Amino acid sequence: MTSLAGYGFTPSNARDRFGDTAGGIGSSAVIDPKSWTLNPKNGSYTGLLYALPDRGWNTEGTLNFNPRVHKFQIVFNPSNTGPSPNVNLYYLDSVLFSLPDSTPFTGLDPNILPPYLAAADGTTLPSSIYTGDGFGGAGTGGNRPSLDSEGIVLLPNGELFVSDEYGDYIYHFSATGKLITAIPPPKEFLPIRNNSVSFNAASPPRYDPNRKTVPTNPSSGRANNQGFEGLTASADGKYLYALTQSALIQDGGSAGGAKRRWSRLVKFDLSAAAAGKAPPVIAQYVVPLPVFTNNQNSSATAAQSEIKFISDTQFFVLARDSGAGHGQPDSLSRYRQVDVFDISSASNVNGQQVIAPNGTLASGITTATYCSFLNYNINSQLSKFGLHNGGAQDSGLLNEKWEGLALVPVRPQSRWKSWSGKQSDSDEYFLFSLSDNDFITQDGYMNGGQFKYSDEGGYNLDNQVLVFKVSLPASASPRLG
Repeated sequence: MTSLAGYGFTPSNARDRFGDTAGGIGSSAVIDPKSWTLNPKNGSYTGLLYALPDRGWNTEGTLNFNPRVHKFQIVFNPSNTGPSPNVNLYYLDSVLFSLPDSTPFTGLDPNILPPYLAAADGTTLPSSIYTGDGFGGAGTGGNRPSLDSEGIVLLPNGELFVSDEYGDYIYHFSATGKLITAIPPPKEFLPIRNNSVSFNAASPPRYDPNRKTVPTNPSSGRANNQGFEGLTASADGKYLYALTQSALIQDGGSAGGAKRRWSRLVKFDLSAAAAGKAPPVIAQYVVPLPVFTNNQNSSATAAQSEIKFISDTQFFVLARDSGAGHGQPDSLSRYRQVDVFDISSASNVNGQQVIAPNGTLASGITTATYCSFLNYNINSQLSKFGLHNGGAQDSGLLNEKWEGLALVPVRPQSRWKSWSGKQSDSDEYFLFSLSDNDFITQDGYMNGGQFKYSDEGGYNLDNQVLVFKVSLPASASPRLG
């Protein structure tokens, strides 16, 4: 059973405590399960939302934006079934990400070739050497680690795991945003260009738009902007899972169409990690992303934007098309869904450099089982809140990029017995989904409010939030944090 139960948004020009536009809050999200409370008197819920923006406003080139995580108080009243919003988000705080010495991370594209910065344990970090202030203004320049943050996992002590698209890295941050450990990807994920590791994603800075990356795509490893888009952890906290947005280059990642569907899920063993050391990789599984017919009547892969742990073998995955939605060339989306995949029978391909040469899956490999689950694009559901898929380019049109998922129980227990897992007296959950607006506004600010911008597209894209009521199997023990 699934149904649309809620809708809300934050305005496109909302700003955080640093004076920067708070846009893009839907790259990934999590609701602190300890905070999720039901008011029995009026049936409303409140909770603490951690919302992850990505690399800052970048539709006209990357900027020296300091990646961060926002905190919002959610107030959700499901008894209000529309057409007005019944989800309100109240901004509370933001935490900036930095190295232990307080060197900020940056949204700028990493250098095309080394040198790169190094973490305290010597791990290479994707990094960018910039000039001026990194926004096109005067300054002393610098060298900062690059981060295009796309996935988030919250720990009981407030620490965070955050996944990155630039390097396919996962970063472990303290509750105050200081780097604890940098977790590199398996070697077959490292982007190779001109026979060298090159974390650059062909996304030049806005202040130097003519900077060229040759060749544009790596010859192997993660494809540009297709890194660890999805991140989740097991309910018991022993394992961390990261999923590439689509196939690695050597597995069809640069081929387009259906050939880029062979995404890889990586399983890290957190329980086996020594203090301050990266956890080992113990498995990789092939996840066959869905193939659909796009608005150009061509076969395309619905790249994934988020995953959530449901049980030891099953995961939610948010898969969608691109170029369709508010502010996009097409208003009609053809594929925008939360689906389920199961790895119980999947082959462990850990250590294999190539699993799908030229985009054709190698013989002998059993993929995860992929099943359709929840379709966002049903207008009879969206119309409850004055929303729609396709049609007019207005504020009720769904955004293109839906990238965040957060799961909470419909009937939370009065006292939480554990951090995650079976914590409800029913099998019903609210699945929150957040959109990423790419910081697109006509009233935007960066660099502590000193850099003002107006997106050339002319749009003001609110950060939209949908809430679905879903039922899970009684055997499910989902990750809530």
